[in-house]
Amino acid sequence: MSIYKKIDSLRERYYQSARNKDSLLKLISEAEVSEQVYNSNAIENSTLNLKETEKILLHLDLERYITEREIFETRNLARVVEYIDTKAKLREMNLEMILLLHRMLLTNIRNDIAGRFRENGEWVRVANHIACDPIQIVGKLEDMFIKYNSSVNENIIKRIALFHLSFEHIHPFVDGNGRIGRVLNNYLLIREGYVPINIKFIDRAFYYDAFEQFDRDNNSSIMEEIVGKAITSSYHKRLAYLDGMNIITLNEYAKQNNLSHSNLINKAKRQTIEAFQEKGVWKIGNPT
Repeated sequence: MSIYKKIDSLRERYYQSARNKDSLLKLISEAEVSEQVYNSNAIENSTLNLKETEKILLHLDLERYITEREIFETRNLARVVEYIDTKAKLREMNLEMILLLHRMLLTNIRNDIAGRFRENGEWVRVANHIACDPIQIVGKLEDMFIKYNSSVNENIIKRIALFHLSFEHIHPFVDGNGRIGRVLNNYLLIREGYVPINIKFIDRAFYYDAFEQFDRDNNSSIMEEIVGKAITSSYHKRLAYLDGMNIITLNEYAKQNNLSHSNLINKAKRQTIEAFQEKGVWKIGNPT
């Protein structure tokens, strides 16, 4: 089964299983906030680990000194993640919404640039790519929306991958582009009736390869693979909970079924089994 057909099949199963289970889905979303925040910030070189991220969000003391910036980065991004979980279904994404989310993200961190695009003379470089002239930003973002909104017949994986690559290629902000870009992925997915995704810090090298491929060849295949696997993993997790399965680690599953743990991990990474990562641990739903 192709990844595109697999997503359609998982989506249908999800809607069937999710009926009258809004409270459970809300709990799953709330539990994912710290992981979303940790991974997205870690991709941008934050020094915080997942436990420290969780403690900051719970307003608990940490065992080491953390800069005020990292504390605000954690709490602000959590606020943005929680905000879009409800707002995405109510409001269409546009430039005004992008600016609002950016202001929420950078308030008390960089108030001078929060909630505005790069201005004249504000150039940024991402690896070997120099982002466009600030005067071209609005026009290029509008073109990005036109391409996304006119490709409704394409699979959601391709649409999200191209949108994300285009947004990061434009790099419209002085700071916060990566974190906002990953938030926008989920805004669009939620708005279109799909589940949100979590691009993991552990996959950062492959994630950066996707941008290099796009900058070099205008090719989105690596990002499509990342997005596709992230969506299937998100569905696998939700279905395991919604269907009342006994959720165990892949290691436990391997022992119970006399299977190779390393082989199962490889299958999980390829998403050829219905496994998912939770707090960095591969798990799977086992029918009770």
